[in-house]
Amino acid sequence: MLNSTGELEFSNEDNPEIISQLASLALCGGKSSAGVPEKTGYPDSVYVMAANIFQGIRIEKSAQKVLIKYGNEPLRSLSESEDQSFRRLSYELAFSALKYQDILETMLIDSCIFPSTTIPDHLSSLIIVMLYDFQDRKFQTRVLSDNEESISEVQEVENLLNSFKIKLAAALARCRIKHDALSIYHILPETVRKQELRASTLPLYAWINTCKISPEEVYNNLKRRGYHKVKSVLHVDDKVFAVDQHCYDVLIFPSHLQNDLINIDLFKDYKLIFQDKSRSLAVHSVKALLNMDDDILMVNTGSWYTVAHMSVLTNNNTSKVFVCGVQSQAKDPDLKTLFTKMGCKNIEILHDLFINIESKDHRLQKVKVILLLPRCSGLGVSNPVEFILNEHEDTEFLKDHSQGGISEDKLHILAQQQYEQLTHAMKFTKAQAVVYCTCSVYPEENEAVVKKALEFQDLGNKVQPYRLSPPVLPLCSLKEIQLSTDKFFRVEPSEITNGCFISILTRERDPSETVSVKDVLARAAAKGLLEGIELGKSSKREKKKKKSKTSLTKAATTDNGIQMKIAEFLNRETKASANLSETLTKPPLPQKNTAQVGASSQTRKPNKLAPNPTVPTFMKSTCPSRPRERQAHLMRPRPEDRMVALKPIEIVLPPVFMPFSSPQGIRSQMPAQHFYCHWVAPKALVPTSLPTPSLARKGEKPKDDTPSSLLRPPRPWL
Repeated sequence: MLNSTGELEFSNEDNPEIISQLASLALCGGKSSAGVPEKTGYPDSVYVMAANIFQGIRIEKSAQKVLIKYGNEPLRSLSESEDQSFRRLSYELAFSALKYQDILETMLIDSCIFPSTTIPDHLSSLIIVMLYDFQDRKFQTRVLSDNEESISEVQEVENLLNSFKIKLAAALARCRIKHDALSIYHILPETVRKQELRASTLPLYAWINTCKISPEEVYNNLKRRGYHKVKSVLHVDDKVFAVDQHCYDVLIFPSHLQNDLINIDLFKDYKLIFQDKSRSLAVHSVKALLNMDDDILMVNTGSWYTVAHMSVLTNNNTSKVFVCGVQSQAKDPDLKTLFTKMGCKNIEILHDLFINIESKDHRLQKVKVILLLPRCSGLGVSNPVEFILNEHEDTEFLKDHSQGGISEDKLHILAQQQYEQLTHAMKFTKAQAVVYCTCSVYPEENEAVVKKALEFQDLGNKVQPYRLSPPVLPLCSLKEIQLSTDKFFRVEPSEITNGCFISILTRERDPSETVSVKDVLARAAAKGLLEGIELGKSSKREKKKKKSKTSLTKAATTDNGIQMKIAEFLNRETKASANLSETLTKPPLPQKNTAQVGASSQTRKPNKLAPNPTVPTFMKSTCPSRPRERQAHLMRPRPEDRMVALKPIEIVLPPVFMPFSSPQGIRSQMPAQHFYCHWVAPKALVPTSLPTPSLARKGEKPKDDTPSSLLRPPRPWL
């Protein structure tokens, strides 16, 4: 029991008017509570969990300044709830008590609770967190629910605070007057106040688990629940959502909708997952650097949701996601259950610290991209409680935020750890890129670490050196472009997002590891990614290349035999052409033109050489073998890349009226004979034994002494 020598003295002075005046004096000028319901307190289990959290993150003072002693034993809780809302309330209460630790301790001493009462040391943390909630409720009595299970330690501390509420209110008023502040909120450092202001408007970010649902289905589901899609959710009180500009699978919601969203099926079934945007930016940067079957190594991921997001983005590839740093194998069943619920199948857990993993580890030979999320000060985060709940359990993160800064010694230690991890990542010879991401606003943890690692990287191995690459994420504003001029991607803390820093280090791929397109397709077909696509048939170009290579290899051995066959063929063709030339010396005029046009259309083959000018044209076109062409091809092969398949162009000319010697009247009664000539794109004409008319040039008048030149029909096409 808590005993106090002055408890009876002040317990009878329960004057509501005095208490109200002192409480209003202590809290006047504070944050506006218009439209916000009055606080009624927390369940007993929340106080206990918050006290245990505060016990681990409280600011320790020197022995000369210690006025209140804290025990080392945690309080026993009746049930360890895993409910997210329960944990959020506990962390928020502990973090608030941490920010006002000095003020709350001063109130306890000024009100004579310490050292006049005999209080066990292990209850000091519980008194601090309950005192903060007591003054936040303006020293009003807590409202208890009927079905709530009470905890004896909480009841004892609550009775003690109620008995000293007049003195506590007076101590709070004196503290406010001493600091000349409108409220205790204004006693906080300016950086902390700015963080709280940004946290009050910071929207919620959630990524879509495309392994279980498509974005269109999510949009339709939200619209059925009354949500509307907008471009910006800032300063909007309705049920709205927007799509992020940097990450296509990330949705943005106003912060006041959190309690409504966590109760819908989309979040309960892991179809939508709350997470800080900086982590989504990191995994999307990795996705932009991946090939189809590249593996990823993730370091210091913190939240398993980050790993799941990386797995979802690579679900359609054959990539594996390796996660290192899981020292306890007892967590494996829980993690596998979580990943199974989320539909992730390509995650492999390594029970080794990253710094202890060898760069030549056989399991990581296909790792091409390393995602490094080192522990940092994280002062770019506006709402540290949400960041801890969604990212990692490092409660030291709250201590730095409660003071609005970090000491130089601790900053130097963090920067050295980050440098060691980055240089170790650059030692993996098979890796081609490293993505370095922090939530810090200090250059010592960002640019300085990257530049130092690039300057002192080991160049002794037979690998290409790393270099700084520009961001792979879209730059959506002029400010982002200006912040990325030095090839670093930065997002400053604001009312819409937390701060973020991303650096991408890349190097050229080893030439010995380059593979052809045919090898990539064969590998994809072996893994079942090219269903229904036949890869057995080779292209025409490959066939021509193979044919030319085969002919070149056989040319040296069969050259004599080919020459003999060519000579025999020429003698045979010469005799045949002599006989045909006698029968075709005097053809009729219409048939002569038709034969000439037909012969010319048949002889115009692309890039063909005429072996013998005495051979008739149509005989050459029907010849089954072309020894001269083959010989020319063997003598000077042409590169296949320069060959262009020429397509003949057919142009139908208007009808040509042939002249007759009969009178005009008789000729008009006879049916006109129309000849349609097909003309092919002009090329160099092959000389033949038959005479061919010359082609008229554009703009020149045809010269013809025949009577037909006097009676030309109109030619509108000229």
